[in-house]
Amino acid sequence: MNIAVIFAGGVGKRMKSSGIPKQFLKIHGVPIIIHTLQKFQECKEVDAIVIACVASHLTCMQELVEQYNINKVQKIVKGGETGQQSIYNGLIAAKQISKTDKDIVLIHDGVRPIIDSELICKNIASVKKYGSAISSIPQKETTIMLDENKKHIEKVTKRELTYIARAPQSFYLNELLECHEKAKKEEKFDYIDSSSLMMHYGKKLVVVECNTDNIKITTPDDYYIVR
Repeated sequence: MNIAVIFAGGVGKRMKSSGIPKQFLKIHGVPIIIHTLQKFQECKEVDAIVIACVASHLTCMQELVEQYNINKVQKIVKGGETGQQSIYNGLIAAKQISKTDKDIVLIHDGVRPIIDSELICKNIASVKKYGSAISSIPQKETTIMLDENKKHIEKVTKRELTYIARAPQSFYLNELLECHEKAKKEEKFDYIDSSSLMMHYGKKLVVVECNTDNIKITTPDDYYIVR
């Protein structure tokens, strides 16, 4: 099986959206989360969808899934306090519907709607070939890294070797869940995304190039660009 885990557990403080979680804001009359879910619904290689949703909007999410006939959604679970914990909750739900030890999971932001079936399929193919896939775009400008005090430049990266991680990020379900379990046992809950967690536990990752318009809606500027 190929299972999409969509995490929509955030409240979107940077969006300043009057208390409405950003994934439920509308673009052209349709909630952002539905725009995203429809991409996985339409992809023939995706067998099931799991949503980790902010607790206050679980009922709303269920109603939207039914309204827009996103029938690949098999489970809607409560998100966690962090993105990492939301993904973990989604993985547990995915494991409950998993059928083999080679099932693939695609981790994706609920507020990253500009993707297509081609990118999803490229992720799945890359997992089968290499074990992991991280949708990314080449860095166009020089990137610098600061020291821990954020005062001095420690490194100027080689632009041709620097990429910006996007999503979906895709893995074998059992392998990713195992690393999440290790992090939970070690009380490490601050990984920025699944790729950084996997890297910490020594897993090799490869890049799947995606389009530059595959952005995450985090700020009002992002919202207007996507619209």
